Amino acid sequence: MALFNFKKNKSRTKTPSGLESLLRNFSIEVMPRTAEKIEDFSAILPKSTRVYIAHIEGTPIEDMVKTAARLSKDGFEVMPHFPARIIQNKSVLADWISRYQNEANVSQALILAGGIPKPIGDFDSSMQLLETGLFDKTGFTRIHFAGHPEGNKDIEANRSDYSVESALKWKQAYSDRTDVKVGLATQFLFEAKPIIDWASKLSAAGIDIPIHIGIAGPAKLQTLIKFAIECGVGASLGVLQKRARDLTKLLLPYEPTEILNSLVDELEKDRNLNIEQIHFFPLGGIKTNATWISNNGGKLEPSKL
Repeated sequence: MALFNFKKNKSRTKTPSGLESLLRNFSIEVMPRTAEKIEDFSAILPKSTRVYIAHIEGTPIEDMVKTAARLSKDGFEVMPHFPARIIQNKSVLADWISRYQNEANVSQALILAGGIPKPIGDFDSSMQLLETGLFDKTGFTRIHFAGHPEGNKDIEANRSDYSVESALKWKQAYSDRTDVKVGLATQFLFEAKPIIDWASKLSAAGIDIPIHIGIAGPAKLQTLIKFAIECGVGASLGVLQKRARDLTKLLLPYEPTEILNSLVDELEKDRNLNIEQIHFFPLGGIKTNATWISNNGGKLEPSKL
């Protein structure tokens, strides 16, 4: 059952309520260095917004915990990344968890393999991190995994489609046997079709983990193309390349309005898609993204405030 209860619109005209419904309870991603540029998050984001903190290789854990503590103190739900391939061993993982909990009151995590091709220590996958039992033992209430509607070059280089599907079924089994809230937060995309196709494929395979769709926030076209290539975004990169060939649009900033309206259309068709909410990657700046969300009706449900 789809989690967005959109009513069909015979004229197919986009209404503010449709886009606002899609943006409800959005989340957003930051890094320590980008968060430092924001003087007051409370001035640009609703309180209790879930804020992911990306852990890029080379970022000291001290910077990650400091950012988490600041956001937690200001009333936001903090979800730091735990990239398996940059965590040396179980002792280091336990230390990270302890720091996050004791200094920033963290109880949520995005667990992923990480963006490097080979692990620096004992862990290669998100499943191995969970198998340590540390997240369950320390009382985490929400665990998200990375989702890849357009594939992932690191995964595809080492695993078959069967193995990727097996990993998703493992995560589904974990979701079924635990009280922890589980979600799939996807890479950012630039067109709706790969999202819908992937969500349909998961549903057909019996995967009902809620999906949080990754969307790139407003940014210069050249910036988006650069990030898309670096992050391995696949087929939908062509949307940006086509836009770049249109000289009337080349110098205009990209906004995610078109892809979000397309998603509204798809969700209005009452498909059996478990898409729960939108997750923003503020590639053009956190404040720019937050302003766009606010101008387009993004907010939190009263129950989240």
